[in-house]
Amino acid sequence: MRTPHVDDVVRLTKDIPELFLSRGEIGVVCSTWFSPVSALDVEFSRVGTDRQTRALVSLEQVELEEPQDAEIPGV
Repeated sequence: MRTPHVDDVVRLTKDIPELFLSRGEIGVVCSTWFSPVSALDVEFSRVGTDRQTRALVSLEQVELEEPQDAEIPGV
């Protein structure tokens, strides 16, 4: 599987309780980081609300959603 890029849709594979994010939530990659380690800045939208949560996540915490399967909440 390829590495996610900016504007790709990703699915969270692990809970991030301190940000109230749960495994399975969908987000959009806003930027990528490569130093000192690879990471993604991802914006998660909450269903039923206009609130977003941005999180810096490792590549191991997300999986790339294929375009035909991806559904962005609130869009």
